[in-house]
Amino acid sequence: MFFNSFEFAVFLPIVFALYWLNTKVKYQNILIFIASYIFYGWWDWRFVGLLMLSTLIDYGSGFLVAGDGKYRKTFLWVSLANNLLVLGIFKYYNFFSAELSHLLNAIGFHIHPYILNIVLPVGISFYTFHGMSYVIDIYRKNINPEKSFIDYAMFVSFFPLLVAGPIERAAHLLPQIKQQRKFNYKQGVEGLRLILYGLIKKVVIADTLSPIVDDIFGNYNNYSGSTLILGAVYFAFQIYGDFSGYSDIAIGTAKLFGFELLSNFKFPYFSRDIAEFWRRWHISLSSWFRDYVYIPLGGSRRGKAIAVRNTMIIFLISGFWHGAKWNFIVWGGIHALGFLPILLLGHNRKNVNTVVAENKGIPGAKDIMQMVFTFLFVTLAWIFFRATDITTAIGYISAMKTHLFTMPLMKSFLFVYILPFLIVDWNFRRDERVLPMPSNKLLRYSIYIVSIFLILDHCNSNASFIYFQF
Repeated sequence: MFFNSFEFAVFLPIVFALYWLNTKVKYQNILIFIASYIFYGWWDWRFVGLLMLSTLIDYGSGFLVAGDGKYRKTFLWVSLANNLLVLGIFKYYNFFSAELSHLLNAIGFHIHPYILNIVLPVGISFYTFHGMSYVIDIYRKNINPEKSFIDYAMFVSFFPLLVAGPIERAAHLLPQIKQQRKFNYKQGVEGLRLILYGLIKKVVIADTLSPIVDDIFGNYNNYSGSTLILGAVYFAFQIYGDFSGYSDIAIGTAKLFGFELLSNFKFPYFSRDIAEFWRRWHISLSSWFRDYVYIPLGGSRRGKAIAVRNTMIIFLISGFWHGAKWNFIVWGGIHALGFLPILLLGHNRKNVNTVVAENKGIPGAKDIMQMVFTFLFVTLAWIFFRATDITTAIGYISAMKTHLFTMPLMKSFLFVYILPFLIVDWNFRRDERVLPMPSNKLLRYSIYIVSIFLILDHCNSNASFIYFQF
C-alpha cells in the first residue's frame, strides 16, 4: 500500500477513527499491530510470514542476551547472523553468486551462477535493522527485553515507518508504545501539515521529474552535455523529494496517532560540507551505522589511521546497504573520499547543531559557495546511484562534456518546480518537524486548497517510492 494511493486514503481515516475510539493502550496497540500487517500484506501476503518470523526471532533473542549468562554473547551473534542471513538471501545472494562465478571463470573454472528467482520483500533492510538494534541495545544493557510480544511486534511493524523508515530505536519508540496516549489537536495539525508537504514533495516534485530523469539517463547519448547536467540536478531533487517526502508522511502519520518518530531529513541540500550533509540526509541510517558499526570499530578515538579505515568501511557498507550493485558501492566510496579531507583536517564537526544563515533571511557569499560546492559534489555522486551500472555512470559523465553550452531541454521544470521548492524549504529550514504557516486564516487555507489541488492534479497512485527497492 503506497502513501500516495487511493487505498491509503481510505485506510488511514478508518484506522485513525477506530484507534481514537479506544481509550486503552492495549487495544490501541493491538489495532495498530493488525493494521500494520494489513498495510504490509497489501503488496504481497507472502511477505507477512517473513516479517513475523524476523519479529519472533528477535523477540526471543532479546531474552536470551539479557542478564549475565556466559552464553549471552553467543546468542547475540546467532541473532545477528539470523538477521544478516535473511537479508543476505533475499537481497545479496544473487550478487555474490554472480561475482563468485565471474571470479572462478576468470581463473579457469567454467561455472554458471545459480540465481534465485525471488522477489525482494519491501522494507526488509529497514525492519531487520530495527531488530538488530533492539537485540544489541539489550546486550549492551541500554534497555530491558520487552515482555509484551504485541508491543514489540508493533515497534517493528508500525506501518508509517515499516517499509522505508525512519529506522527507529527501541529506546525511543517502545516507551511511547507503552504509555497512555490522548489525542493532541496541535500534534494532529502538525502531522497533517507534514503529510501534505510530503505529498507535495513526492507527487508534485519527484513524480513529475521521474519520467524526465528516466528519459535522460536512459538515452544520455542523444542529449547535450548541458541537458545531462540538468538531468543529474533533476535526479538530485527527485530522490530528495521522493525519500524526504516519504519520511514527512511517515512522521506526520505517526503524529496523528500520538507518536513522535525520529527525524530523517534536515534540509540536506543546505549543507556546507559533506559531513554536514550526512548529518542531514537519511539521519536514522547514518546514526545507526555510527552507533552499531563505526563506534564499535573504534570510531575516531584510536588515531587518524583507524578513523580513516572506519570511515571508509562505513561509507562502503552504506553504499552496499542501498543495493547489491557495484555502482552503489562506488557511490559510497565517492562520499568517503569527500568526507576524509574534512576528517583529517578536524573539520568534520564544524557545522554541528547550526543552521545555515540561522538569524538571517539570506545566506552570505561564503555560505552560498559552500552549499553550491557541496550540492555539486553530491549531485555528481548521485549519477552513480541512479545509473544502472558503473559503465553507464562513467559514460553519462563523459557525455556531459559534449555540447556543453547547448540550451538544455525541459529547463522550465527548474523554475516551475525546483526553485519554488527550494524557497519553501529555505523558510522551513529551522525546524523540519513543525512547518510554520501564516497566521492569516484565509491565506493559510488558501495554501491548503492549492496544495491539495496540485496533489490531485499530479497524483499517480502507481508511482512507487524509490527507497522501497532497498
